[in-house]
Amino acid sequence: MTHPNDVPPSVLLPRLATELRTRQSVSPPPWASFVKTGVHKQRAPTQLDWWYLRSASVLRKIYLAGDVGVERLSEEYGGKKDRGSAPYHARTGSRSVTREIVHQLEKSGLVQRYKSKGRRVTPEGAKLLDGLSREVLTSMAAARPELAKYL
Repeated sequence: MTHPNDVPPSVLLPRLATELRTRQSVSPPPWASFVKTGVHKQRAPTQLDWWYLRSASVLRKIYLAGDVGVERLSEEYGGKKDRGSAPYHARTGSRSVTREIVHQLEKSGLVQRYKSKGRRVTPEGAKLLDGLSREVLTSMAAARPELAKYL
């Protein structure tokens, strides 16, 4: 069985984002075009489909981490704030963006709430990620035959 760890995220995430868009599992809210993704950022994202890519990334991180909450996910998307000559301090990403994406993934049935510990991927979400991972690995194995043993 192919796992999302078996393929590079740079190849898997665009395909997963396209799949989420065609399924209409997630959609950017009206404020998504001008919101910053964290206090460490100076501007809003310039990519038009950034919401779908972030949603795909959140789904993959929930799958890999298991029971994870919005707070821990926002730490994954954080960075360092430009404080001039002052020392570096880590800042978290926007919890509002992360929370909205998690709620949309819950509504689409790809993620479910798990007790009070956070969220977990449903069997449907795992099937989607595993299937796309297998497609990516198959296409990579066509170019590099040594990868065929992982199929």
